[in-house]
Amino acid sequence: MTDDLIFALSLADAADEITRARFLARDLVVARKPDRTPVTDADTAVEDAVRERLAAGRAGDEVVGEERGGTIPAAGRAWVLDPIDGTKNFLRGVPAWATLIALVADGQPVVGVVSAPALGRRWWAAAGEGAWISDPGEDPRRISVSSVRELSAAYVSTTNLSSWVEHHSREHYLRLVDSCWETRAFGDFWHHCLVAEGAIDLAIEPVVSLWDLAAVKILVEEAGGTFTDLSGACRFDGGSALSSNGKLHSDVLALLSGGADPHGSQSGASTT
Repeated sequence: MTDDLIFALSLADAADEITRARFLARDLVVARKPDRTPVTDADTAVEDAVRERLAAGRAGDEVVGEERGGTIPAAGRAWVLDPIDGTKNFLRGVPAWATLIALVADGQPVVGVVSAPALGRRWWAAAGEGAWISDPGEDPRRISVSSVRELSAAYVSTTNLSSWVEHHSREHYLRLVDSCWETRAFGDFWHHCLVAEGAIDLAIEPVVSLWDLAAVKILVEEAGGTFTDLSGACRFDGGSALSSNGKLHSDVLALLSGGADPHGSQSGASTT
């Protein structure tokens, strides 16, 4: 492991200590940000704690976080933080939430850690070192994307379906769903991690922030997949996201842009 990855994992340990203590807490404090999304006292406590450790251990690096802001420089290094990705799950007692930590160098993620302590799982990756997962009581294992090559056999996940109405095209997304074998809405960090594991084949978000994506972009890519925005640009700051096993990527982009299904697949999506 690189020194930066080891440091990022230690930051995740510190974050997990805070989030475990506040998850399901009866005195959890919840406020609304200007965009009407919720923020808890755990969100701010995690970001402040991680920023404090970064100031001590990586003083020359920039820091960008969901709660305290910041700007990623075009050149140089920046740590990108989402203290709790899945805050709505966290405050409702749903265990699908995680802390996301990424190191971006010259505009590209080179380290990514996704830690989901309530699920008992952690994923990480570093440039050239592959993608990895740890489960309780087991040694870390390397992960890779699926080998599915046809949309008719593909498993796709998105976030809130209503976001497609405002930010892209609900009709185009449903055409994709009708071309695939199975669909769910795991949302947030988790469906990108599932793509990296090979458990599902596609994760798609019509609107999303850069701190939600920096860590999962390198995870998917180091697992052998492809990560772009919905225009096909290889970036994490384009405001949308498509992660795939790589073999299906161009077909999905074609459907989401309004093109025909290149393979003429029939509806295979389950409703169960």
